[in-house]
Amino acid sequence: MAKVAFIGLGVMGYPMAGHLHKQGHDVTVYNRTVAKAQRWVNEFGGQYGITPAQAAANAEFIFTCVGNDDDLRQVVLGEQGIISAITQGAILIDNTTTSAEVARELSLALKAKGASFLDAPVSGGQAGAENGVLTVMVGGEPETFERAKPVINAFSRCCELMGEVGSGQLTKMVNQICIAGVVQGLAEGLHFARSAGLDGEKVVEVISKGAAQSWQMENRYKTMWGGKYDFGFAIDWMRKDLGIALDEARRNGSHLPLAALVDQFYSEVQGMGGNRWDTSSLMARLEKNRR
Repeated sequence: MAKVAFIGLGVMGYPMAGHLHKQGHDVTVYNRTVAKAQRWVNEFGGQYGITPAQAAANAEFIFTCVGNDDDLRQVVLGEQGIISAITQGAILIDNTTTSAEVARELSLALKAKGASFLDAPVSGGQAGAENGVLTVMVGGEPETFERAKPVINAFSRCCELMGEVGSGQLTKMVNQICIAGVVQGLAEGLHFARSAGLDGEKVVEVISKGAAQSWQMENRYKTMWGGKYDFGFAIDWMRKDLGIALDEARRNGSHLPLAALVDQFYSEVQGMGGNRWDTSSLMARLEKNRR
């Protein structure tokens, strides 16, 4: 079993770190709010650090799961950051959804310290984190990946190397682009069904057996039909992710008209007070306009 540090105990990081502890790893956690780190230790055991550097000291594997590029730079490169304490041969595994650029930047900084970096964003949401069945998309060197994969498997059901550093983040961008289109299509379909006077339950029961089936349909149609959105992956986070994808698209010359449009729709839902609503709340925008 490995000596592990986990930096960032949000709705994803908290249970992910818990699964690492349950697998027998020696886990030290860090969170900006010390009370949450203390609560984690009371629930799972292990120990917590007062700074990222303290948590990362002597760790073989260091996981980060924070908010955005700037947050990640702060916990890695900032005063009392991970890089000041990381040991030669250690691997930093970043589960944050960030730009590919910051992944490459941090990889170079860690290489200069004799350490390695994997960008490893996840998909599967809070439920996937709590149940230990996340999908992990990884960018990095094959040898580094093979060393880290058995540890990552503590909270994943699928963990694949996608290419060099940055490839994990690029793959996560594809994931978010696809989700945006699927959720908007499902919202429009259910909105149409309601306007036509159809039984939403029966409609989905039938079409989910055919080509229209999707994870979003199976897991979100009931709450969308019921107008319940106070849970799940927040619009604020999705807009951050889509913003990263749209920025990358401008750099690589790809065209994402649907993703850009859905991003605008999400901004309208934010204007309705839905910043923390689940991404399926695109339905709320349509229902508001219908009324």
